[in-house]
Amino acid sequence: MAMHKPEEHWEILLVEDNPADVTLFEMAFPADKKVRVWNAATGRKALDFLYKTGEFTQAPRPHLVFLDLNLPVIDGREVLETVKADADLRTIPVIVLSTSQAKADVSGSYSRGANSYMVKPADVNTLFEMMHTCCSYWFKTVVLDS
Repeated sequence: MAMHKPEEHWEILLVEDNPADVTLFEMAFPADKKVRVWNAATGRKALDFLYKTGEFTQAPRPHLVFLDLNLPVIDGREVLETVKADADLRTIPVIVLSTSQAKADVSGSYSRGANSYMVKPADVNTLFEMMHTCCSYWFKTVVLDS
């Protein structure tokens, strides 16, 4: 396990198919040059990114994944199961970021290995605060496996 070097970028993979949500997420980090947000709009593209295949052969290994559950092609539940079943990928923290507060989605995500489950707030400022708090925790407080 290694601490992240402060001069490096934090790589975040956002798996989200809603362009408005992608824009808001990217807006949460405009002044923070240390965070790079990558987007995969489908579960298939997320897996391509993580396995560095298809259009993502040069993709960096993300330090953190924010994953929507309801995605086209391959849904977020299957992406989560695949990531957490892979010996190389399972150490990447996966935060489910969903509009759903359904108990089945929350408990199902944790049973599939999610590291956190967050409900998307309706208010933009609350979303920004949530993202900064979450990233501060994962990037500054805990020690991540390299």
